[in-house]
Amino acid sequence: MRPADILRTAARALRGNRLRSALTTLGIIIGVASVVVMVAIGAGTQAAIKEEIEKLGASVVMVIPGSANAAGARLGAGTRPTLSDEDAAVINDDAAGIVAAAPSVAGVAHLATAIDNWSSGVHGVTEEYFTARDWELAAGRQIDEQDVESAAKVVMLGATTAEKIFEEADPIGQTIRINHLPMEVIGLLARKGQTMDGSDLDDVALIPLSTARDQLFGRSTAKTRSVSMITVKAKDERRIEEVVEEIRDVLRFQHRLAPGQPEDFRINNVAESARVQEESSAALTRLLAAIASVSLFVGGIGIMNIMLVSVTERTREIGIRMAVGAKPAIVMAQFLAEATFLSIAGGVAGAAIGFGGAVFAEQQLGMRVELSAAPVLLAFFFSALVGLVFGLYPAIRASQKSPLEALRYE
Repeated sequence: MRPADILRTAARALRGNRLRSALTTLGIIIGVASVVVMVAIGAGTQAAIKEEIEKLGASVVMVIPGSANAAGARLGAGTRPTLSDEDAAVINDDAAGIVAAAPSVAGVAHLATAIDNWSSGVHGVTEEYFTARDWELAAGRQIDEQDVESAAKVVMLGATTAEKIFEEADPIGQTIRINHLPMEVIGLLARKGQTMDGSDLDDVALIPLSTARDQLFGRSTAKTRSVSMITVKAKDERRIEEVVEEIRDVLRFQHRLAPGQPEDFRINNVAESARVQEESSAALTRLLAAIASVSLFVGGIGIMNIMLVSVTERTREIGIRMAVGAKPAIVMAQFLAEATFLSIAGGVAGAAIGFGGAVFAEQQLGMRVELSAAPVLLAFFFSALVGLVFGLYPAIRASQKSPLEALRYE
């Protein structure tokens, strides 16, 4: 009997019990569909986290001042002016693994023109800031060293801030008032988008560091050259932990901290936190896929059960086939083909339903999904494997029947 004849016979046997065959594949359908949907949602979540890492800067480290202590109450990170321009300069000079260290101060201010007004985050920066944050220019020019030295009244706007104040008009060269201080718009920042927590990175205005301290926010009386943050970009994101330790050593020496003395600053590796989140998401995806694959196992048991029933029901048929010359291997191949047909049919239907479920989750539920052929093919492969494994025992039982006993079976 040729392989094509075996397949044709198996397909004919399954068509003879359409409803039972369809119900048998339900477990495989649910298992494959669940795996496809879970993997698509998990991949979408990981893709969103990767995009956020890119926005934050994959190799960026934030250094912020320590916390102040008022009558025993700790006021939180950044409340004590422990960082300064000099710290950023020392990091630039002594930390070998970095590209740039940029000091900055920040606050919220009211921006207004004759057309409209808007409150936005305003950062006082130096020209190193654009290198450290990988922030490109969309139009105009960047704040340079001369602007910082002369405390120039110039400002660069993020995309959202520019749209809120100027709408469709070109803001370059126009004057806006920041807390009543007139400034000329010299540049527009390239759009960065939002983070996963909804923070708009483009709702920002950048002015020279000296202008921010001398004319907008004022200087700290305790430390006149204090800054609210130092942004550091590492040369190699794979060696970010080494860079963090390098910065820690430089600042501890600069602040004359004795061994064991608590640090008066904090180093935040934001991208690393996002990577941990990404790894957690990947682990959760694998867990959900593993749980969903239990349905494949249950579906396999269902196929084995139905095939055992089929072998019993068709005992006389098996006996007749063997009596006219069919070898045990041919009988085994036929029942194995039937089990594989059932699992493959369930795999195809499950993949289609899973694909539709992922599209529904994206379009109707607003979830981020990433569809690719790999999980579909993998689920399809395992569904076929389930058919072979769980169909093997019934097929062996069918092939080991005695022709005489099978013909006497009622």
